[in-house]
Amino acid sequence: MEKTTHPTEEIRKIIHVDMDAFYASVEQLDHPEWRGKPLVVGGNAARGVVAAASYEARKFGIHSAMSSVLAARKCPQLIFARPRFDRYKEISSQIRDIFYEYTDLVEPLSLDEAFLDVTENKLGLKSAILIARQIREKIKEKTGLNASAGVSYNKFLAKTASDLNKPNGQAVILPEEAEAFLEKLPIGKFFGIGKVTAEKMQNLGIHTGKDLKEFSLQFLTKKFGKSGLHYFNIVRGIHLSEVQPHRVRKSLSAENTFEKDLITLAEMEENLFPIFEEVIRRIEKSGIKGRTVTLKLKYADFTLQTRSKTLEQYPDTDQIWQVSVELLHQEEIPKPVRLLGLGLSNLNITEEQVHFGEQLKIPFKL
Repeated sequence: MEKTTHPTEEIRKIIHVDMDAFYASVEQLDHPEWRGKPLVVGGNAARGVVAAASYEARKFGIHSAMSSVLAARKCPQLIFARPRFDRYKEISSQIRDIFYEYTDLVEPLSLDEAFLDVTENKLGLKSAILIARQIREKIKEKTGLNASAGVSYNKFLAKTASDLNKPNGQAVILPEEAEAFLEKLPIGKFFGIGKVTAEKMQNLGIHTGKDLKEFSLQFLTKKFGKSGLHYFNIVRGIHLSEVQPHRVRKSLSAENTFEKDLITLAEMEENLFPIFEEVIRRIEKSGIKGRTVTLKLKYADFTLQTRSKTLEQYPDTDQIWQVSVELLHQEEIPKPVRLLGLGLSNLNITEEQVHFGEQLKIPFKL
């Protein structure tokens, strides 16, 4: 078996903060009558997809990405809340302000979770465990919501740790504990190993981290391509990816799922216009331009189609709408449409934020 090595000179203090059932918790926060009751955000009893489920709903086996029809079948008293992304973004912004009190090295993964590198932090605190606890307390005080956190020396382990004591808890994985912890971890619990990959591994006899550790780098690369090296490293507690405060934006888009399928082109064009207006609003807010316009169509049978056109120059507002309509009429729409989306890519930017620079590497001490 290959000898395990740890790049101790690069050991850092990483926190992963993950809001508990974020969208659903916001709805219960704003609607006291829904607290303690099974609730989902997104869809309705007749159609749609669950975007988030409260912990009360999860007891019925309901989870995100589930058909809302199936969710309603599992729990007849289920409450369906319409998504309010402006509200979620508002609270997410308040949470990130708390993060920035401690460090500028914040890497948001979504509205409700982020990595923080607190190796060097603005308050000069030595304990990452203490920082994580303070952050969770401040989030609760400022927003009324609960957050869970994981603390470790790399992003993979911090993300793994944040799931250990959910909801409203935190956990730490120390460098000297990492390999023993990972050996016992079921392969399906490894962050980044999805259901399909987990099933493939299980067919090879890989059920835990210990099983994964028995296979050579050569074997894993042969079976899983470039990901083989990643799997070889993470089971040994090695993950060198740094917290990246700058996120490369590749596209800017907006979309809408309709309660009733759209049948005619006239209906589609009418419903595409508010989506176009939202894209323009985001363009004006960000100052971003893009040369490729993409139309997204999801049909009633959930099949997906995209149509794109790339222009030589960055289009103005009128041109974006003209191209959008052109793409809609480009060829026959073969089925009823349940979702329309519009996006821009080939953007005139390389980074959304300025990189804050490399931090000093100091020993990991909790």
